[in-house]
Amino acid sequence: MFNVVVFWLFGTSQVQDFLTHLEGWAVPGAFLLAFLTNVTVALPVPYNPIVLQMMEASDVPWLLALVVALGASLGEISGYLAGRAGKGSFQGTRFGNWVARQLHHPARSFWVVVAISAPPFPAFDVAGMAAGALGMKWWLFFSGAFTGRLIRFALFAAFVVWVQ
Repeated sequence: MFNVVVFWLFGTSQVQDFLTHLEGWAVPGAFLLAFLTNVTVALPVPYNPIVLQMMEASDVPWLLALVVALGASLGEISGYLAGRAGKGSFQGTRFGNWVARQLHHPARSFWVVVAISAPPFPAFDVAGMAAGALGMKWWLFFSGAFTGRLIRFALFAAFVVWVQ
């Protein structure tokens, strides 16, 4: 219901006029959007359509892909920190248990984080909490999340460039 209301509000002429005045702020706005929507733990906020629209309206979709990947990865640190604080809170689901088993293997953990963070997957917070609870190095988690998100948003940028 929340998504329908937001979609409706963004379609109003007043909001569209306001957004038109923000055109020069696309890069910092994209970073802030990605950071704030990913800092929420266990409450997925669908920001991918907004990022696609920003890329479509921008002259620099590749820069937006990089900036959004950075903001999203920094925001995902909140799930990682939640896992560090509440060890074991992610367990009990099949997905959480699978992620925990995969992250126990240091050679595999980076690639698991990349694979889970690349698609628009709302349960990535579980992976972040598992990584934190299992003591995965923060820089390894961050670099995996950044790589996965960069793949996702580079594909978005490529799509936008191809369509245009």
